[in-house]
Amino acid sequence: MLELVKAGGWPMIPLLMLSALALALIVERSWALRRSRVMPPRLGDEVRVWAARGSLDPAHIESLRQTSPLGTLLAAVLDMRTRSREVMRERVEDVGRHLVHRMERYLNSLGTIAAAGPLLGLFGTVVGMIQMFLGILDYGIGDVNQLAGGIGKALVCTATGMIVAIPALVAHRWFRGRIAEYIVEMEHEAIALMDVVESRSARPVPQAA
Repeated sequence: MLELVKAGGWPMIPLLMLSALALALIVERSWALRRSRVMPPRLGDEVRVWAARGSLDPAHIESLRQTSPLGTLLAAVLDMRTRSREVMRERVEDVGRHLVHRMERYLNSLGTIAAAGPLLGLFGTVVGMIQMFLGILDYGIGDVNQLAGGIGKALVCTATGMIVAIPALVAHRWFRGRIAEYIVEMEHEAIALMDVVESRSARPVPQAA
């Protein structure tokens, strides 16, 4: 392995740095976007029960907001529980955009690594080929086997660039799809909570005898 790194030359250094960065981003996003962190189980059911009972206060809502992205979205509905459904929906859409931006953190960097890896690998290969042909110009072709070995060493950078880019691209697409799935489920939970809040607001107020 060390011999391959040496064969690739100095362009292997940024490729190895990109691979380490991609691995760190994949691990961080995998931890941050796990389902239990984004959408705690049965949180939507609990909040709908609270809303139906009317047992809500500012401290309770603020505590809900700090639990998870789903809690933040449901807290936005409860903040507007005295307003019309249109106002609640607008608030949910606004908060949802901020949540998407937060969950997509570092994904642009991961996509950039996926795009730059093959290009940087190709650049390293071109540099290696130029050095090899300059050597031929100075010393002649010499041994054909040595020439083939030099070409093989130059292609190490291209292979390394693909090895870096493919996992980064797969992870980037997978995280995007996971976030889209979360957003659909969170929107469903928010709409269900809006239905509960709206039905409670529509109840007739009992009059004293």
